[in-house]
This record gives sequence, C-alpha cells and structure tokens, in this order.
Amino acid sequence: MSHGTPSLLDRLSLNQETVRQWSLPELADGCARAGVRGVGLWRAPVRQYGVAAAARLIRDAGLRVSSLCRGGFFTALEPGERAAALDDNRAALDEAAALGTDTLVLVSGGLPPGSRDLAGARERIADVLGELAPYAAERGVRLALEPLHPMYAADRCVVSTLTQALDLAERFPADRVGVVVDTYHLWWDDTVGTQIGRAGGPGGAAGSRIAAFQLADWVTPLPEGVLLGRGQLGDGSVDLRWFRERVEAAGYRGPVEVEIFNPALWARDGAEVLAEVVQRFLTHVG
Repeated sequence: MSHGTPSLLDRLSLNQETVRQWSLPELADGCARAGVRGVGLWRAPVRQYGVAAAARLIRDAGLRVSSLCRGGFFTALEPGERAAALDDNRAALDEAAALGTDTLVLVSGGLPPGSRDLAGARERIADVLGELAPYAAERGVRLALEPLHPMYAADRCVVSTLTQALDLAERFPADRVGVVVDTYHLWWDDTVGTQIGRAGGPGGAAGSRIAAFQLADWVTPLPEGVLLGRGQLGDGSVDLRWFRERVEAAGYRGPVEVEIFNPALWARDGAEVLAEVVQRFLTHVG
C-alpha cells in the first residue's frame, strides 16, 4: 500500500446509509467495536432519535461525525417553496453544528415541474448559496455541493459534474462553500482528475474546495435502479485507489466516507457488512 494502513484506516468513516438496518445506538457501538472512528449521518434518523441525544451518543462512543446529509433542493421557482427550502437548510446547518460536524452535504435539486432551463436552475442554486453562506459560517459549517450522476439531473440534482460544482462554489470563499467528490457519481467523467486538481486550489490543504470524499462502486446492470444500485467497494468499475490518490494530491486529508445504498447489504448482519467494508477499503482504496 502506498500509505500506512493505520493512518488510512483512521480516516475511514461509515455513512449511516451503508448499514441502514442499524439504529443509531447500533451504529455507534458497531463502529466503536470495529475501530472505525467516523460516521456520516442523515437528518431523518438523527431527528427521530433527537439531535442533542445523537450528538451525545456519537461523542460518548469516541466517534466523529464526518458529514451530515442532506441540505439543498434550491431550484424551486415558487417564492414560498424557495423560502421553505431556505428555512430547512438553516435548520440543517443548526443540526450539523450541534452534531459537531463541519460539513453539510447539499443535493442541489432538479428541474421544477414543466421547466427545461438547466442554466436557470443552476443560477438559482448560486443565489441560495449566497444567502446561506453567512449563516453557515457563523456556525462553523461548510456547505458541500455534491455533483450527482447525470441520470439524476431532471429530478434530483442539476449539478452533474465536478466542473459545474466548482463553477458554483468558486463564487464564494473556500471555507464557506466546497464540493463533494463521490466516486459513484463522478467515475465516468474523463475531466474529473483535472477538476480534482482544480478543487485543491492554490493553497494546498488550506485552500482546498474538497469538503468531503465518498466511496461507492458502480456495478452494471444497476441492481436496484438509479437510487439504490450502488456497489460494494471492489465489485464494480471504479478505480477507487486512483480517486483516493488524486484527492490526496489535491491536499485533502479528511475523512474517507463509504456511502453505499444497496438493499442487499441492508438485508445482511450489520457487523458482517462493516467488517467487509473495512476489508474492501484496505484492499481497493489503500
């Protein structure tokens, strides 16, 4: 391996959705037992458990929260919907701060009903980021814009490439708005290596736009459709080690979060899935 196993393993974070079958206490206990020090959390189960209680649970287990997912959905045309989105994202930023994470992952939103204006939708994202960035900065949380695979552009995310994400993020200070590099969404793009370098910025780690780095593999045919078809590490087409090396060359030294939506994993014993994730991580990412 090009990096020592202990230092890389220390950076491993398990996204909650990879083991959706686990409750929050099971997640905290399972990760602590496995020596996995980070968790990526989702708002709905955290709210159901209680934000303050979840923060205590994770802290008492000796874990860190690598990211909170998700805010976003900024593309509405109707003023009331836009105002509601702003309120929801402010709440998400409050929750992220309470959980002790500095990263709120944003899924930008798709085209409004009846619209075909991709450029206009992206410009509305920039407008909302401008309103939210000061609020985020006050809470010590960075807005992390995640480009999603183009198959999501119509209904979920009009930001489809790292180029598009950086074009938006670079309108704001790097410590306020960053980007997410997710292998599942970006592996197909032959410009992604160049754009990861661009995201590193002129200042190395200090100026990096990379707010989060997430891993999942791409398997074909997609086993559960576009949303739940992510593959276990090493099962598909993605050169995961290549991505890890590129983001590190760009100055990123933060958590490496495994986020796999896959019902076949959810049907298995959570501890078994986590042990497999750790083994695959060391084999295919390290």
